[in-house]
Amino acid sequence: MGERRSGILLHVTSLPGNEGMGTLGEHAFRFVDFLAETGQKIWQILPLGPVGFGNSPYQCYSAFAGNCCMIDLERLCKSGLLSRNDLNAIPGFGKTKVEFEKVIAWKIAMLQKAFQKFKGNGYPDFHNEYQNFLKEHNWWLQDFALFMAAHEYFKGEQWTSWPDGLKFRTPVGIHKFQTQLEDKISFWKFVQFQFFRQWFALKKYANAKGIHIWGDMPLYVSTNSADVWSNADIFLLEKNLSPKRVGGVPPDYFSSDGQLWGNPVFDWKRLKERDFDWWMARLHFNLNMFDEIRIDHFRGLESFWSVPAGEKTAKNGEWVQAKGFEVLEKLKAQIGHLPLIAEDLGIITAEVERLRKEFGLPGMKVLQFAFLTDETNEYLPHNFTRNFVVYTGTHDNNTTLGWLKLLKGDEKKRVQLYLEGKGRKALKNAVELIWGSTANAAIAPFQDILELGANSRMNIPGTATGNWGWRFQWNQVKSRQKEFLKTITKKYNR
Repeated sequence: MGERRSGILLHVTSLPGNEGMGTLGEHAFRFVDFLAETGQKIWQILPLGPVGFGNSPYQCYSAFAGNCCMIDLERLCKSGLLSRNDLNAIPGFGKTKVEFEKVIAWKIAMLQKAFQKFKGNGYPDFHNEYQNFLKEHNWWLQDFALFMAAHEYFKGEQWTSWPDGLKFRTPVGIHKFQTQLEDKISFWKFVQFQFFRQWFALKKYANAKGIHIWGDMPLYVSTNSADVWSNADIFLLEKNLSPKRVGGVPPDYFSSDGQLWGNPVFDWKRLKERDFDWWMARLHFNLNMFDEIRIDHFRGLESFWSVPAGEKTAKNGEWVQAKGFEVLEKLKAQIGHLPLIAEDLGIITAEVERLRKEFGLPGMKVLQFAFLTDETNEYLPHNFTRNFVVYTGTHDNNTTLGWLKLLKGDEKKRVQLYLEGKGRKALKNAVELIWGSTANAAIAPFQDILELGANSRMNIPGTATGNWGWRFQWNQVKSRQKEFLKTITKKYNR
């Protein structure tokens, strides 16, 4: 049935440090030490890709590339790619919130410096490693590097308005820009090399301490991404390559208009003709990067809400069958056991449930949803079985302390019945309740361990700006919180 485990949800960008946002450097290693010290076995993160407008890790320029702002410059300095002076001139970034635009501009300039040095010196100790990296990753890296170089060259314009030769990827158009932007393309390849080098060093360290890293894979990719541009045939697009139909979810209890995400939906017929090669590549790539993967919006692998592009709300969509069963069956034939977690929140049908169970995938339970109805609520710990991952809340929820403060009416009464006490006491009881549940894995966002309120929330769904920036500081980590975590982890055999 799988061992009992627990862990913490914390995105890399939320780590402390001097570089304006969390990196893959010393604070990431120190966080792994914290997890090991408190008996945790899981570090769950959000997607690691390069973020576009709104800085959402769920809207990236690539489904494969890493976010260059997570590269730790201190480590580049140790490799001789930057000088001490370069790092002494770090701008005064805020410590509690990521100032994305400021950080991105500064970081890319620093990475350009490191690249010039790398190019000039030829770094013999990196040389073979770099050549091997290029060989191994060329299948996605070449397109991504050209995409980013062109994105910069055309001043951030969406690729659908690039010159036709490049937009439609004619051999002449591609060759022209590959030649013209050669140096920039090399820069983006170098950046990815450094990202993955640092990532795998961190993962190796975590695994050696018995910590599994859980990655997060959004179902859809952003319209403005290297993926849609370089694989236009697997998405439902118009002749001019703009989306024909887009993804979202229909109106429900939380939103009368539904949610319109605007991502192009897959052409599953075409994917099948290609033997699901893109999906297979993506799954294998992620399983190489992480120990386990949460598939965001898992229900979209069974059927998805498809809305005509240009609609103002998600109301006028329709459910369309996907071919997720065939994708998962193919993956299972290749690797056996599937180390995947199904994000099965929202309106879930018997078919979606069947798909999840067919492949033995754990689903998700969220305690903050458990008190909206009576004692039969499926999110209450006494009502679910072992093959689940239970959370106090996710990156889309308020912090548990923030949520407790806003409760009213019957929901508030039910919460008091189960969690007893108020504020921090109720919060600790909430964490203990999920740790003590039958679910194989229990995860708390780090904000809940640190007893933080609503102003430390990661994301408010449906708002385009002001999200994803929260960061913690080590002085917020109290010894009593460490002790509490250690105690309940041992007490409940996690």
